[in-house]
Amino acid sequence: MTETGKFNRLKVINKLDAGVLLDGEELGELFMPRSFSSADYNTGDTVDVFIFYDSDGKLLATTKRPYAVVGDFALLKVVSVTPVGAFLDWGLKKDLLVPFGEQKESMAEGRSYIVYVYRDERTKRIVASSKIGRFLDNGPLELLEGQRVELLICSQTELGYKAIINNSRWGILYKNEIFQSLRKGQQLPGFIKKIRDDGKIDLCLQKPGIERVTDMSDRIIDALKAGGGFISITDKSPAEMIYKMFGASKKTYKKAIGALYKKKLIDIESDGIRLIKTS
Repeated sequence: MTETGKFNRLKVINKLDAGVLLDGEELGELFMPRSFSSADYNTGDTVDVFIFYDSDGKLLATTKRPYAVVGDFALLKVVSVTPVGAFLDWGLKKDLLVPFGEQKESMAEGRSYIVYVYRDERTKRIVASSKIGRFLDNGPLELLEGQRVELLICSQTELGYKAIINNSRWGILYKNEIFQSLRKGQQLPGFIKKIRDDGKIDLCLQKPGIERVTDMSDRIIDALKAGGGFISITDKSPAEMIYKMFGASKKTYKKAIGALYKKKLIDIESDGIRLIKTS
């Protein structure tokens, strides 16, 4: 099924001077202007294209990739505000409309907002909404504690940061467990730390539990080998220094070097840790 607002693999059915015609199946023939194409295609070729409406309401295809497709949440910038709504830069020549009724707050030109891109069922046009809560999944959880997920940072609160998990539901990163700078719209991997009885989800940026410590231990050994058997970071080093080198909290680092010391793999010295040579 060919879908507007998403990428589709279609066949070239005719090559023209101005571009190519594609078999859009139930959408009919679709035109892709030469300027919208990343290569020179011939009749019979298959190509992955994004399908959207131009300013005149005509369906067009392009190989250019927008910043978000239908079903995505993304941080997009307002380029203009008109009597019909705000228009966002989403990486295509035709900007993306956020109707006034879909604005959580009045949008201002030059500012960026987290929005959800969707296909309006009434008009069939591709639009966006900053009322993102109603597009998030509130159904049964299909997540597990410790699971690796993809996060989109949305807003900062007194507790920390709200983030969208796997493009589907809310989670929270607590500020006392964050050891790096975060910004709205940032996409990064994370982990499910805890699923509460009320369904709310606590997140973390490092692997939780023993798996996290094991992973940290491996990275410490790799760093020691790369540093000739010694690194000048101890359990007394600043948390910022530890995070910069290993991407982990000071607590996790201390647990990892403690585990390595008990295994007699390292010596802990006053100014660093040293790898014990094994025969």
